[in-house]
Amino acid sequence: MQREKLSKHLLDWYAEHGRVLPWRHRGGGHPDPYVILVSEFMLQQTGVKTVIPYFHRFMERFPNVETLASATDDDVYLYWQGLGYYSRARSLHATAKMIVNEFGGRFPNRRADVLKLPGVGPYTAASFLALAFNQPESVVDGNVIRVISRLYRLTGPVTENMDVIRERAAALTDPDAPADYASAIMDLGATICTPKNPGCDGCPWAKFCAGRAAGDAEAFPESNRPVPKSKSGRVYLITNKRGDVFMTKRPGRGLLSGLYEFPWTDDGSRIFKADWRDIGASVSHTFTHFKLNLKIQTLSADRVPMDGKFVRPSDLSKYPMSTLMKKVIERATAVIDTAAKSPRLAF
Repeated sequence: MQREKLSKHLLDWYAEHGRVLPWRHRGGGHPDPYVILVSEFMLQQTGVKTVIPYFHRFMERFPNVETLASATDDDVYLYWQGLGYYSRARSLHATAKMIVNEFGGRFPNRRADVLKLPGVGPYTAASFLALAFNQPESVVDGNVIRVISRLYRLTGPVTENMDVIRERAAALTDPDAPADYASAIMDLGATICTPKNPGCDGCPWAKFCAGRAAGDAEAFPESNRPVPKSKSGRVYLITNKRGDVFMTKRPGRGLLSGLYEFPWTDDGSRIFKADWRDIGASVSHTFTHFKLNLKIQTLSADRVPMDGKFVRPSDLSKYPMSTLMKKVIERATAVIDTAAKSPRLAF
């Protein structure tokens, strides 16, 4: 009975206060599962506000699964650049190919089949099936974890409570409106039950919430996230006589793989011996597990003893690069323009 009350209160609140999002459909599963697929991959570890402009741009370039499946890796990375976590782009691209080649262009709607898709784990599978096909799946993202932890005032680290959180989230899921319920509880966490200063007075579950009753809702969930480590290294800008800049393509898998970049190291080592020049500038970027600081080094050379190619500065925008590399370009340009010390490095 309490589940029905909670569900009704939440869905009533959602009908009036739910967010309008470009991938959202109310009243059941989305008529185009491809829209949900793209949004789910983009929303992995990235907030809604950040994703929206990238989603529009990506969908304009790749409007359906067939277009995405037939695209080149570089083209996909180019339209993903800036979102980070590029393994998601690789997985989404591979998933599109699998849907076209192995599922005949039809989106799978069975959990076992969805879990076969590259980059799709239990959470993404649940969210995709709920939002695309209105199946009674329990969606548990960071927002839902926070809502459930406060609703039941679950003490202890999140990692130790995940089984309980999943069980209670599943028990609350409305079997008659799973798509709207999934969107509603995520919206509740994103707009009302926020990490800091939760708006308890506007919460449809306020009178049921143990955290609010105890007056310490903001203390939940208890985090045990480690502090990111720091690394220091160098990034190398090499230009030839024509003013072209040397770039490499990151190989294999792992961090930033498949993207173009200026050579860099994260331990301060040199990529090769040369008369490197320090321009007195550096860039910082925070990845998931560490913070990186890179000093910018320059060199004039027509030959480089490593794989890569020289690219005209005006053509750099044609190559998919990480936010880190774009920071390098911006910082180097600002320093060089101000000091007027190295006209060759005019990006």
